[in-house]
Amino acid sequence: MTEIASAVAPGMIDAKDGTFAREMLGGIAFIRAFETKVHELGKTTPPEIAGSAHLCAGQEVVPLAAMAALRDSDPVIATYRGHGWALASGLDPSSVMAELCHRAAGINGGRAGSAYFMAPEQRFIGENSIVGAGVPIACGVAMSLVQAGEGNVVIVSIGDGAMNQGSVHEALVFAAYKRLPVILICENNGWSELTPISRIVRVERLARRGLTYGIEGSTVDGTDPIAVRRAVAHAAARARAGEGPALIECKVPRLWGHYNRDIEHYRPREDSREAAARDPLKVWAQRLTASGLMSAAEVDRVIASQDARVADLAQSALAAPRLPVAAARDHVVSTPQAGAPARSQEPRSEAREMSYIGAVNAALRDELAADPRTVVYGEDLGHAGGIFGASKGLQLEFGDARVFDTPIAESAILGSGVGAAMTGLKPIVEIMWADFMLVALDQLVNQAANVRYVTGGKTSVPMVVRTQQGATPGSCPQHSQSLEALLTHIPGLKVALPATPQDAYDILREAAADPDPCIVIEARGLYGMKALVHPGIAGGRPGRARLHREGADVAIVTWGAMLHQALDAAARLATEGIEASVLDLRWLSPLDEESLAQVVKRAAGRVLIVHEAVRTGGFGGEVAMRISERLGAEMPLQISRLTTPDVRIPAAPHLQAALIPNAQSIVQEVQRLLKKAVGAGAP
Repeated sequence: MTEIASAVAPGMIDAKDGTFAREMLGGIAFIRAFETKVHELGKTTPPEIAGSAHLCAGQEVVPLAAMAALRDSDPVIATYRGHGWALASGLDPSSVMAELCHRAAGINGGRAGSAYFMAPEQRFIGENSIVGAGVPIACGVAMSLVQAGEGNVVIVSIGDGAMNQGSVHEALVFAAYKRLPVILICENNGWSELTPISRIVRVERLARRGLTYGIEGSTVDGTDPIAVRRAVAHAAARARAGEGPALIECKVPRLWGHYNRDIEHYRPREDSREAAARDPLKVWAQRLTASGLMSAAEVDRVIASQDARVADLAQSALAAPRLPVAAARDHVVSTPQAGAPARSQEPRSEAREMSYIGAVNAALRDELAADPRTVVYGEDLGHAGGIFGASKGLQLEFGDARVFDTPIAESAILGSGVGAAMTGLKPIVEIMWADFMLVALDQLVNQAANVRYVTGGKTSVPMVVRTQQGATPGSCPQHSQSLEALLTHIPGLKVALPATPQDAYDILREAAADPDPCIVIEARGLYGMKALVHPGIAGGRPGRARLHREGADVAIVTWGAMLHQALDAAARLATEGIEASVLDLRWLSPLDEESLAQVVKRAAGRVLIVHEAVRTGGFGGEVAMRISERLGAEMPLQISRLTTPDVRIPAAPHLQAALIPNAQSIVQEVQRLLKKAVGAGAP
């Protein structure tokens, strides 16, 4: 543990630091003026800046001095109190101000706002309005930096309260394990939102926590630019030399409230007075004048000039146009050119028999061979080859830099995938059970799904998440849920459920070629199924259903493991003279509505939707509504659904069998549906 401190009282500044010291004053004054103006614009009637803004008054030194110690190419991730970090990292201040004022000229066209704007193409990976969520993402960015081999580091800031977030702990474990070039800056202003951090944490210095991860920690006076620059430079030199991450705690005052409308009724006056006494703008100005580097009049002129500069920025931002309303729906996911293949097509090789899980393994191998940017990782995935054998032999073939194990830390796995995908890698990560995604869903819902939209399509997250789900005999209620509907609800995510060995291969490769985050949900119960598989790229894209059987009497629409129950049921129905189509949707998002409409029309509107997930909120309801909206005005519809009832999944095999749809229950439901259709006068 290293402690780097300087006196809060004005002290002498060495003449060799004179130029840096004067630049720091200008930077502090500019960020303070910027935040003051943002505060004012949130109080107008109506407010020019809508919503909450978390302002960094008192913390300006940390980003300015940190960036002075880094290269211009080192990427930056900031907490939601990140305006100062954005400005210090070199973003155009007029674009930042325009973003906060919700204008088209803003960094993100007004889509992002105060707490979550980003410009990855300009090294500012972004703010993050989810407490602590940027640290796992920083791990993925660092992985890209290591592969690039140019010696860059990534710096990520959080507040003191975020040190208690599970995602931060997971990311620190991950960063230490991989010896990643990550510099974590904890800006400790003494307040964990509205609660003093001293009431929550029983250690005086948060930097001490780094020791428990094997990470060097240091505590510095965050109002002293020279101390901060020195600490960051030391951490960066270690990281560039391959010595791993660092944790730097910067003690700073919180001059204003937690957010722009916080009246701080909870805050003792003495605490506010103590913070004001440590105001870095005043303290640094006093040190400059005491050291003979600037006169009081020169200090005043610098501050006044920055105030005027920001006033001009605000005036220009407010005069700029807003993004057209028509653009509000743009850039949720990529828009492929009509007829263009997802990637260069490979010839299909000769078919060979594979199990479902063997097909997954083959697809992973082919992706690793096809693209050096591809990395494959997850819990027990490298050395052991995965709990189900999906990655067996891949680490031996491609090395542990591209196929590797991770800590048991789902947030770090998914978050690092987001960061890596944003900065040049093509991660395929495994979450061992779909149920386990629930402990880290933030990294998919609040992070991966947002990037393309917020950046207006400039940046995407081309990552694949492999997982498996469904009930198998003996699986407990925490290892048997079918969660596809939850994920399809999120704009920006693509979701697929392969049901055959060929689709297990094809869909994984389609997902890996796609520029958006794709969730591929495999069926554990099908892993042992064998069939002929043609390896190679067929040129397919996400969003294509597959018709497995044609029939004009009824359409059975399904996905995942239920496909085989539906095919069995259709064969049984055929012996009774009932011909059923069986459509496997394969991709639920995007949904192949054209194929869905065609199969429904062929069956004269008689449809049975079958899924393993529970009924309420299941994706079957969405499918039914899409059919109704598209075809309801042109033909009579008879739509039914067969699902698992709204229960938890028991481990006992006989109880599972009584709850989950099977071929016999599908046959019975089709028979009931057709009787109902006849009763309604359908042909």
